[in-house]
Amino acid sequence: MNLEFLQSVDFQILVGAAVAVLAIVVGAAYLFSSRIPKGCLDPENFKEFKLVKRQQLSHNVAKFTFELPTPSSVLGLPIGQHISCRGKDSQGEEVIKPYTPTTLDSDVGHFELVIKMYPQGRMSHHFREMRVGDYLSVKGPKGRFRYQPGQVRAFGMIAGGSGITPMFQVARAVLENPNDKTNVHLIYANVTYEDILLKEELDSLVANYPGRFNVYYVLNQPPEVWDGGVGFVSKEMIQTHCPAPTPDIKVLRCGPPPMNKAMASHLDALGYSPEMQFQF
Repeated sequence: MNLEFLQSVDFQILVGAAVAVLAIVVGAAYLFSSRIPKGCLDPENFKEFKLVKRQQLSHNVAKFTFELPTPSSVLGLPIGQHISCRGKDSQGEEVIKPYTPTTLDSDVGHFELVIKMYPQGRMSHHFREMRVGDYLSVKGPKGRFRYQPGQVRAFGMIAGGSGITPMFQVARAVLENPNDKTNVHLIYANVTYEDILLKEELDSLVANYPGRFNVYYVLNQPPEVWDGGVGFVSKEMIQTHCPAPTPDIKVLRCGPPPMNKAMASHLDALGYSPEMQFQF
């Protein structure tokens, strides 16, 4: 009888301990999940974000900083993806255009867009007219790019004009992750020196991550003193400044349609398979 009693007590203790362990695990999981900030984006519906700062970077480029609901809020945009922004053109008609923020979810409480405003651009008109205190309608995330740290040994990047924004976002995510050892090689093409977007930020990445991040600037109309590339991005430039075609690399492209087409042709001719290429 005493043995049965002891066995019953032992069983009750085991059950109690199991329940306690389960409660701890569930509680820890809840606490952990509650500490992961929830993104502010909605893929189906536009949400409004307040413009809190506008910084003019050149005659036709400005950095727009938008406030998130709380100082600890994150946008919730996966690396290499973009958002849809809605506005009105000069005729008052609705226009929607994709943009890639230059900020990451490590930049809490806000997100930034660096916008080049073209004279005839329909969405450019909307951004030109925006003032601090105005709201921007945003929906997302959007995009086909999927990134996991260490998925490739190296990224090659070929960007033109405002096509630098997704490249900058991916480069930052790679380089600022201490567990990601991927190298990044960027070719960035523009017409003039003044057209180079995010140059200070790109040069800072080069300085902060020597040997892991390299930039080769290419200009159609370079200044008299210039040590970068001249003209259009060529096959020879790609051979020199991008990783050679192997299964563990990927070359990303983003620029005007004619440039994207030309770069795809160059890459194909150099032996980069479709699996080694991605166009934003």
